[in-house]
Amino acid sequence: MNSFISFISQAWAWYVAGPIIATTMFLLLFFGKSLGISSNLRNICAMLGAGKKCNFFDYDWKKQTWNMVFALGLVIGGYLSSTFLTSTHSIELSQATLHDLHALGIKDAGESLNPQMIFSFEQLLTFKGIVFMVVGGFLIGFGTRYAGGCTSGHAISGLSNLQLPSLIAVIGFFIGGLITTYFLIPILLK
Repeated sequence: MNSFISFISQAWAWYVAGPIIATTMFLLLFFGKSLGISSNLRNICAMLGAGKKCNFFDYDWKKQTWNMVFALGLVIGGYLSSTFLTSTHSIELSQATLHDLHALGIKDAGESLNPQMIFSFEQLLTFKGIVFMVVGGFLIGFGTRYAGGCTSGHAISGLSNLQLPSLIAVIGFFIGGLITTYFLIPILLK
C-alpha cells in the first residue's frame, strides 16, 4: 500500500498521464461532450435563477449536470491530493531556474510548489499580490469568456475536435504566457 501511495503522490510521467487524458477525451467525444471548466460558472448562475434577469443565463442547465459533477470531482480531487498526497520534499528546479527566481526576489523558490513570497495571504494585501491575484484573476476570467473557453477546453477538447478557433486561442495562450513570463513578471517582481 505504501508503494501505491508513493506512486500516486509523485508527478506522473507523460506516458501515464497522456493516455489517461486521451482516454478521457475519447469518451467525451464518443458521448458528444466537450471538456471545459469555465462554462460551469454560467451553469451555476443559471441554476441559481440568473436566467430570470439575463437571457445569457436562460437555458436548460440540467443538460450540463455532468460538467458540474466533473467540476466537483476537480475540487474533491484537489482537496484529497493536497491533504493526503502532497510530497514533503522540495520540488526539483534547475540551478539556472533557482538563480533566475532568486534574482527576481523569490528567495523561497523550490521549497514548495507555490512560493510563499508570492502566494500567501500576507502577500495578497501588497501591490504585487493585488496585481497577481486580483488583476490576474480578472484578466483570466475576462480572457476565458472572450476566448469562448478556458485553456483546458480549447487545448484539450477543441484541438482534439480540430476546431480552428481553439487553435487560434491556444496560440494566443502561449504568446500571452511567454509575454507574461519574460516581460511582465520580471517587471512586477522587481
